[in-house]
Amino acid sequence: MNNKAGSFLWNFRQLSALVLTSRRTVRLDPLRFCRSKIVNPNWNPRNLFNDLDNGMQSSVRYLFQDALLFKSGEYDFQMKDISTVPTVTVDRLFCPRRLSFDSKHSLVADGTSDDELKKINFHHDISSEDLLTKETKPIPFNSRKLSQECNSLSDVLDIFSKAPTFPSSNYFSVMWTIAKRMSDDQVRFEKQLMFNHPAFSKLCEQMMREAKILHCDHLLFSLHAMVKLGIPQNTLLIQTLLRIVQERMNECDERCLSVLSAILEALEPCKNVDILRAGLRLLVDQQVWKIERIFTLQTMMKCVGKDAPIALKKKLEMKALRELDRFSVLNSQRMFAVLAAMNHRSTVLLNECSKMVIGNIHGCPFKILISIMQSCKDLRYYNIDLFEGIADYVTTTFELWKLKQVLFLLILFENFGFRPIELMDLFMKKVVDEYKFLNIKSIVPILHIYSSLNHFQKCQNKEFLDVMASALVGCLHEISSERLLNAVFSFCLMNHFPLAPVNQLLQKDIISELLTSGDKERNAHKLHILNTCLELDDTPYHKFIDIALPQRPSAPLYPHTKVEEVLSSLLGGEEYFAKDVQLPHNYHIDFEIRMDTNRSQLFPFSDTNVISSSDIQRVAVLCVPRSAYCLNSTHPRGFLAMKMRHLNVMGFHVILVNNWEIEKLELEVAVTFLKTKIYSTEAIRTADVNVQGTY
Repeated sequence: MNNKAGSFLWNFRQLSALVLTSRRTVRLDPLRFCRSKIVNPNWNPRNLFNDLDNGMQSSVRYLFQDALLFKSGEYDFQMKDISTVPTVTVDRLFCPRRLSFDSKHSLVADGTSDDELKKINFHHDISSEDLLTKETKPIPFNSRKLSQECNSLSDVLDIFSKAPTFPSSNYFSVMWTIAKRMSDDQVRFEKQLMFNHPAFSKLCEQMMREAKILHCDHLLFSLHAMVKLGIPQNTLLIQTLLRIVQERMNECDERCLSVLSAILEALEPCKNVDILRAGLRLLVDQQVWKIERIFTLQTMMKCVGKDAPIALKKKLEMKALRELDRFSVLNSQRMFAVLAAMNHRSTVLLNECSKMVIGNIHGCPFKILISIMQSCKDLRYYNIDLFEGIADYVTTTFELWKLKQVLFLLILFENFGFRPIELMDLFMKKVVDEYKFLNIKSIVPILHIYSSLNHFQKCQNKEFLDVMASALVGCLHEISSERLLNAVFSFCLMNHFPLAPVNQLLQKDIISELLTSGDKERNAHKLHILNTCLELDDTPYHKFIDIALPQRPSAPLYPHTKVEEVLSSLLGGEEYFAKDVQLPHNYHIDFEIRMDTNRSQLFPFSDTNVISSSDIQRVAVLCVPRSAYCLNSTHPRGFLAMKMRHLNVMGFHVILVNNWEIEKLELEVAVTFLKTKIYSTEAIRTADVNVQGTY
């Protein structure tokens, strides 16, 4: 006993010597863990959901910079009469963390000498014998058993109010475990009861007092549970815990860093969150090669964010590539969202993960499929094999999916310009058979998808358009002007003109509304196209838009030097073609050639007599970018298909030249290629015979 007392006194003197080296005041924790404190003798725990509008400010410690900085903010802590002390380094032998502690007791701080330390009872007085019992024999706390016994969040708070135990973080973890078993509506109701429970504030107060001495994993798991339970981020409780986590980031192991990453992912940006995220990036940069679990690696990659240094992103990418052999199917599926969260497109990594996803596509949940597609969109990653694999999987299991799910997937496919033919045929048939599910929220997207991708099925196309038009007519009483314009515009692209929707759209008040509100330029562009369709297409309408529309800007002109050179070599000179021809209705063609109706003889533009002849065939050569086609095909998308239709009405024979193909060809090969497109088959065959006969 004397040895123990002597050891205690020696340790106490050593600690006092360290404290006295500073002229500032140090508050000692109950576990004798000496840590820098912010001392405010007038501070008392208040309502934890106070908005802190009365000039409150926070003390934020940048541990990784070894500096203590004060910053003002909406949810900061009070700084009046606050004295700060530097961190005192104490050997862990003097500061064991694994001692039990009753959170109801603390030590006084300011102006108290080492020999006058007194204990304060926050709730009620207890004897020294009771204190010794609680310190040496803490009440056992079985989180799993408690989560099984309790059926609601209030049950946990009731148990806490009867016999609080250390650590209080366990109560939050248990409540989050229970909440995960509930439905969304039940969780909302239980959260409201939790906030109104009289023991909830006491639990939060106890949590703040214990936070400094909790193990790092307990602290982080409890903070994660609080965030998931919906405790507002701007409360004193959350902000205090965030600051404490900043001080103890160096204690985090791989598991703790994973939890911290999940916490930061769920929080909105603020000063303390930004500081933690910056600190996490430094720790990840130092420990990236030591990370063992793939899930932890992906969580950290997701948390570092889009604005992380490119060097850190590259380092994380290399680490992931090293671990590819250990990737599970779930890891591969998750990597798309992880890279999207980093805004880092790693083509090699995405290609390998795509192979894993395609090979294990069956049984993949809808939520995962949508996440993969959305991430591909964010990363601008176009993998036709991946898209076809997903489309084939949904097609073969079509009856298992809701129509709303398939529609959402088709919307994402349309964003890529990808046209899954079999899936769209199935969906078209389902719409015709089960048209009652159509409403204003689904009609416009369906029309947009099928018109944009220029998808039609000969045997069912008219029936499909009639069903969609009938469904739109049933919604005319509640549809907005802009949605009506979008729907009619889609019908125009598909060369279909339902009477009632078009008549309602052509009303002066609706046209005026579209030209003065919303996206006015986009609306004017669509109204111009509608007017063009009403004039050029075979429609039953003789009425056009009688309100003066804003003048459309002329289309930008792009030089096509390679095609011009090929045409000059093929046709025998520039007098046989015209370039950059502007047509009525704001249509533009890159090159125009004039030939006879058999497309075997050329006419120069200088011959005015031929121009007035009725047997002339005008040929329009359009240089088309890859985006004008559906992905990985030569199927024209909606606007190009409409332009070709209108050029035919205006008397042109349309020839499409793919820019990316013609640029790769040598001049002689390109001349042969265009010759087969411009001249008719009979003319080419005759020319070949004549050439052979000359030898």
